[in-house]
Amino acid sequence: MEKFFNGKLMSGLQKFGQKLGSNTFITALQAAMMSLMGVLMVGAIFQIITSVLGPTMFKVLSANSVLYNYLNIPYQFSMNSLSLWVVLFLAYNYSKNLKMETPIMHSIDALFSFLIVAGTLIVTKAGTYTIDMTYLGAQGMFIGFVVVWVSVRIEKFCEDKNVRIKMPDVVPQFLQDGFASILPLFFNAVLFLASSLLVTVLTNGKYTICSGFMALLSVPLGALTSTVGIFILCIFGALLWTFGIHGTMIVGSIIMPLSIQAVSANAALHAAGKPVIFYPVMLFAYMAIAGGTGNTLPLALLAMRSKSKQLSAVGKISSIPGWFNINEPMTFGIPIMYNPIMSIPYVLNIPVVMLCALVLYKVGFFIPGWIVITALLPMGFGSYLSTLSWKNAIGDYLMLIPSALVWYPFFKVYEKQLVAKEAQAAASEAKNEQVEEE
Repeated sequence: MEKFFNGKLMSGLQKFGQKLGSNTFITALQAAMMSLMGVLMVGAIFQIITSVLGPTMFKVLSANSVLYNYLNIPYQFSMNSLSLWVVLFLAYNYSKNLKMETPIMHSIDALFSFLIVAGTLIVTKAGTYTIDMTYLGAQGMFIGFVVVWVSVRIEKFCEDKNVRIKMPDVVPQFLQDGFASILPLFFNAVLFLASSLLVTVLTNGKYTICSGFMALLSVPLGALTSTVGIFILCIFGALLWTFGIHGTMIVGSIIMPLSIQAVSANAALHAAGKPVIFYPVMLFAYMAIAGGTGNTLPLALLAMRSKSKQLSAVGKISSIPGWFNINEPMTFGIPIMYNPIMSIPYVLNIPVVMLCALVLYKVGFFIPGWIVITALLPMGFGSYLSTLSWKNAIGDYLMLIPSALVWYPFFKVYEKQLVAKEAQAAASEAKNEQVEEE
């Protein structure tokens, strides 16, 4: 294993990772993802509360109760509005990396541009406006990356060429900044509004930029529903995630209807007293059975005892959400996206865990599902409720073993890099303090 990590492949990946780390946009993206920890954790906490108290577990609150809906609000405006926060933080950090003036104004302008593209307005029969939040969550994140890059680059051009409304120096700075942003923001608004209109017109209103992008990705994947096809779909979904595209949603939109059909067919067989059947789509669950997509709970447990302060902190706050298969704190806190070292095990452990599950299905240890369960539940709960088999519930925890074995060597390499970086930063800080004292 040591030869592998010291070989040409891993050395090349580490060099590639270092190049990514020096790219102004990628470093801004990683900074933005890690800055989201507060928003993600608060959203995850309330998601857990509603899951535990709601109709799927202890049934303290019904889905229609006032308190349940209020408890769901923080989730809706945090994790279910993830792209909004990503755009804000990414534009802010990217404009800072480009040494631009007033990065906060650029982040607001980028958010404005993103809402033009992703925030579809719906007019109700009563004449009121509502906003479709479908692409304000993780589904719209990749489009958000593109919008930020274009928006900030337009504003950078305007700043460099001094294309702005100038105010006298006696005018307060905040008012100068506000007037200076008018022309760049107008250019962005025209560009993104025209692009959105063009897509809508060309597709006769069927697609927007966001929905069209998702549709383009999902079309060629629709035929992959065999056992081999499900493996390919899930691997592809994980690869998309490493680039900031919601791969689980794309793959899930294809697999979920087939999964419900398979479970419903088994329900009919079970009611008739006949044995239930294994369908390949049932392997989709093992893409995220141990801590969410990429099976990141073992990584959280490893990180808890890490020598790296960053990894330790992320692991400690991510373990409980991970048990509920909420892995955004882990995915964004490490981070895994645009991180070559951690992207490899993120993708690799999915087919490994799926293969283990396939073997357990084939030998008869696992029972194919015959009860439709779509709620967010802790590890083991969903598998038990969908089969009423304790073996399936225990199987969720068995999957921690192969997943951890895949994560461990890559985790140690990444931990070593972070420990060295943290030690260097600490030494530099101590040196600066010493100079100040002298």
